[in-house]
Amino acid sequence: MKKISWPIFIIIAMTGCKSNHIASSSNDGWTKLFDGTTTDGWHTYGQTKVGAAWQVADGVLHMDPSLKKEINDGGDLVTDEAFENFDLKLEWKISPAGNSGILFYVEDNPAKYKNTYWTGPEMQILDNAHPDATIKHKAGDLYDLIASVKEAQKPAGEWNQAEIIINNGKLNFYLNGVNTVSTTMWDDNWKKMLASSKFIEWPDFGTYHKGHIALQDHGNNVWFRNIMIKKL
Repeated sequence: MKKISWPIFIIIAMTGCKSNHIASSSNDGWTKLFDGTTTDGWHTYGQTKVGAAWQVADGVLHMDPSLKKEINDGGDLVTDEAFENFDLKLEWKISPAGNSGILFYVEDNPAKYKNTYWTGPEMQILDNAHPDATIKHKAGDLYDLIASVKEAQKPAGEWNQAEIIINNGKLNFYLNGVNTVSTTMWDDNWKKMLASSKFIEWPDFGTYHKGHIALQDHGNNVWFRNIMIKKL
């Protein structure tokens, strides 16, 4: 198993500062996707702005379903920018029995694709006490495709460190330092997996080689912080 070497500025931000958001670095290639104070660089899928249920406080991005007064108040949060080969790191915590996810290679075309998961594969976020915590549906899994080699999630309400690395089709997931999933996208085995999964009804799922990153609104409280990316 590979142990994640998190950039030193995260350690500083988490231990030596009152705020949880990441200190920027100009020398190592990392870029903050979340500045800790605003939702700049993001929009709700199918909209031009961010829904009111996505709140920012104390360096944390929070999906608060209690704030959904209108249908457009929620929805998956999507990066304005699309990415190809990248290393994505973030921290998340989930409410008891909560469910969410990190999607990537999302095609930002709501006129053609109703939901982000019609195109984007997902690293599952879940309290594994959830009724949906079956094989291939647990935290750290490649949702509905590959189960984690080892359960590595922390209990609901605790912060988890997640990492998604995709480089020329080589995909790796890490959760709290554990390499939970390793696979190759777009090869014959990948196509076979898709054909035997729930995603068979969406023919463009998992086919894009570049796309947006999305944080899922699954109707539960979920929190994110220290969201950063390095292009590879």
